[in-house]
Amino acid sequence: MKTLLIAATLSLASVTAQAAADSGKQLYSVYCTQCHGVAGDGKGINAAQMAVQPRDHTDTKEMSARTDEELFKVIEHGGKSINKSVLMPPWGDNLNDDEIHALVGHLRALCCQKN
Repeated sequence: MKTLLIAATLSLASVTAQAAADSGKQLYSVYCTQCHGVAGDGKGINAAQMAVQPRDHTDTKEMSARTDEELFKVIEHGGKSINKSVLMPPWGDNLNDDEIHALVGHLRALCCQKN
């Protein structure tokens, strides 16, 4: 019985992790791709008209220099909150903490989980 409970718990954790990953990817496509691009490379359709180019989220070196807390803060409060571009809007009024954490997870997948 104990083994079954552990297996069920691990299975649920796996499903929950996958749901969070899917959520982050979906949120990214809605809120971020216009500037950061579908591939996360900073080449969204708005990028050409921007004075400051959007961050390339696939740049492992640059993204690894940012903590999860910094990424959360910039998503919630905008670029100005971490002394970056004011063109990065704050999304805290649109996204709750769980959604922002899911986006941070997706950013980590974009930059650091190369296939």
